[in-house]
Amino acid sequence: MLDLLANKWSALAIGALEDGPQRNGQLKRRLEGVSPKVLSQTLKRLEDHGLLTRTVYPEVPARVEYELTDLGHSAAAPLKHLRDWVEHNVGTDQ
Repeated sequence: MLDLLANKWSALAIGALEDGPQRNGQLKRRLEGVSPKVLSQTLKRLEDHGLLTRTVYPEVPARVEYELTDLGHSAAAPLKHLRDWVEHNVGTDQ
């Protein structure tokens, strides 16, 4: 679990999902620089570890939303502190 949470894209995805359920395209726009493949892999790993849920709505075209679980919300606060520390001490280029 530590390996998953220490991953840059996992931490940023959890941070983005703190604002509520989001679709893949919304997350892609918020996580600048992430490739579609890496985003999909990251979301799948977070779902597999119980940190988020993936809901598919029976619409045409299909609508899929990702949302933090209680476990994901409990991980969000310490990850926010880490992101804040990195931005303050290292900058956003790293």
